[in-house]
Amino acid sequence: MANKKHQFSADDIGKKDAVTSQNKGFYFGRENYKFMLIGLAFIAVGFLLMMGPDANTVNGKYDPNVWNDGIFSIRRIRIAPLLIILGFAIEVYAILKRNK
Repeated sequence: MANKKHQFSADDIGKKDAVTSQNKGFYFGRENYKFMLIGLAFIAVGFLLMMGPDANTVNGKYDPNVWNDGIFSIRRIRIAPLLIILGFAIEVYAILKRNK
């Protein structure tokens, strides 16, 4: 038996073949999309937690003589960035997860 290599040519385009028919279907399955939505939710919640008044805002008005220590809260500098990074990690997992 000779080892037959399959060579493609322009004549093969559009023909049904065993090599091309096994690549049917979508790469992403239901679980992939579920993990993508979970990752997007983590990212959105992280950005929402990061929102708030800036350093010189008091009661919604800019005041250069006042310093707002709220910009250094645990929520804004620890929890929110952690949720965003976790969301991006979930997104990478969702993309790389194989569909069964």
